[in-house]
Amino acid sequence: MTFIFAHRGSAGTHPENTMESFIAAEKSGAEGLELDVHLSKDGEIVVIHDETVDRTTNGKGFVHQLTVAELKELNASYKFKTFQSFIRSPKIPTLKEVFEWMRGNNLLCNIEMKNGKIMYPLLEEKVIQLIRDYRYEERIIISSFNHYSLVRCYQLAPELETAPLYSDGLYMPWIYAKAIHSKGLHPNFKAAPNMIIQEAMANGIAVRPYTVNKESDMERLIAIQCSAIITDYPEKAFKIRKKLSK
Repeated sequence: MTFIFAHRGSAGTHPENTMESFIAAEKSGAEGLELDVHLSKDGEIVVIHDETVDRTTNGKGFVHQLTVAELKELNASYKFKTFQSFIRSPKIPTLKEVFEWMRGNNLLCNIEMKNGKIMYPLLEEKVIQLIRDYRYEERIIISSFNHYSLVRCYQLAPELETAPLYSDGLYMPWIYAKAIHSKGLHPNFKAAPNMIIQEAMANGIAVRPYTVNKESDMERLIAIQCSAIITDYPEKAFKIRKKLSK
């Protein structure tokens, strides 16, 4: 069965990387979440995609130059007007908050390390320590476009699954994955033709393409039983998977 990972939660219908988006993803039937992590000024692991808060909140500035308290003051609903309530607007969560919520479900969680443009000191160590504190070793996949970071994660915690992110065609990517001790591959779906996916899986490497939002692409990947897809629309993917399984 092709697992469904909700990209930044149900990001197609909810403010990305917020608890509201993650809760919606769980209700959609998804098996997993995909989220992004940075470090705040005071060294807390926070869940947000960009290096700045400009696009996704009503604030401005770099994440690493703001404290958790300052980040929590921001409204993270950006373009989703229906979520801009004066009672409670969506906030930037910490990874610890997400992990606390995960105690009440069985979701997998793909953590993307956002340390390509800003090299956060000790990001890998902090994330791994939190995973171990919650004993989520079997529920976590760590991915990154920074493959040096993935090797560092393997050195610190060889029991954790890592998966390199990449956006262009990679020759025999299953060999590369094994070379950096990764058990998965997270390619852009455009760089993941069926033949490559099937060969990688035959070599024991899970393949989870991103960001699969068109129904035709979902159908193609589910039909070949791709390990998982990462999508902004987990509810749509769940319905397609259900239809194809009949």
